[in-house]
Amino acid sequence: MDKQYLSGRIITPEGIVNGSVCCENGIINGVCEGDAERGYYIAPGFIDIHIHGGGGHDFMDGTEEAFLGAAKLHASHGTATLLPTTLTCPDEELFHSFSVLRNVKSDEKYGDMFYGMHLEGPYFSAKQAGAQDPKYLKNPEKAHYESILKQADGLITRWSVAPELEGAMQLGSRLRELGICASMGHSDALYETVQEAYSHGYTHLTHFYSGMSSLTRKRGYRYPGMIESGYMIDDLTVEVICDGKHLPHSMLGYVFRAKGADKCALVTDAMRGAGMTEGKTILGSLTNGQECYIEDGVAKMPGGEAFAGSVATADRLVRNAMKAGASIEDAVKMISTTPARICNMRDRGEITKGKRADFTVFDEETNIIAVVSGGKIIYER
Repeated sequence: MDKQYLSGRIITPEGIVNGSVCCENGIINGVCEGDAERGYYIAPGFIDIHIHGGGGHDFMDGTEEAFLGAAKLHASHGTATLLPTTLTCPDEELFHSFSVLRNVKSDEKYGDMFYGMHLEGPYFSAKQAGAQDPKYLKNPEKAHYESILKQADGLITRWSVAPELEGAMQLGSRLRELGICASMGHSDALYETVQEAYSHGYTHLTHFYSGMSSLTRKRGYRYPGMIESGYMIDDLTVEVICDGKHLPHSMLGYVFRAKGADKCALVTDAMRGAGMTEGKTILGSLTNGQECYIEDGVAKMPGGEAFAGSVATADRLVRNAMKAGASIEDAVKMISTTPARICNMRDRGEITKGKRADFTVFDEETNIIAVVSGGKIIYER
């Protein structure tokens, strides 16, 4: 589409504007005020910076069908941009996922959804591995992470690492040098280590409260962990799995108030079970993944004592954020503007002149009406 006008209640950085937004050749030209009080909401395209799959597909399956199938499912729930997220795995499997991402980026319909890769691991604490397969965990050695960076050749947008591991500080500095978002996660680090990591380029916390240390007591003394560090270091950004399961609504509301919408992103952390019915499923690839099951709107490890990722979609995140007390403007900001800034996506995340034409259109109940990515309609109800 060479030129397109959308009319409705437009969610801009200055607030909600009744009017029209014009885009041309995939770029926003501007916003014009007008009479659209009963129109749909037009938001910046939703951005999911932590997502493993959906619709029966996982990005670790390593096929174009899996990448595009997951993208299709999440587009129908409001996502315009996503970062395919890996799990700890053999290097060969990781390198293959880079090749698949390169191929799907050229897909005519869904290619513009794929921004870059989020590596979740393999540099994690065994104590906080959670659903990550422990046999692939390791420390960040320079030769190893440089080989990954070389194979990725610019495809990595963020990397989640446990900062207490030997070599992690050097990796953080390297990622900062490359403009890659260095995030801390699946970690048993205490406050002093988190402080040091922040000075080495780690600016973000992966799925806040999940897979990370909290206040620890040793010989009577108390030591703040990573959770407390998220509040104590003002400029650290966080992300929450806003499915209402990983954190209750009361705690979500507390995080929103304490960090603010500028420092908190909403993520699905969705696995292949998103959009599927309850029952058995697999976390990770079909060949090397782990069996788990979906129950009560969340994925659980066998035995039900731990979660195996969420089955949430972007529209559900926004609804839950508002249930937890966020305004519609802040809920949208936390799934568009804030994640874009966290991951250095300078071309999207806001409805302002010169930004990419990414829009998520929804009604009063956050039912998705249409999604535009790079000026192309990728979903329409």
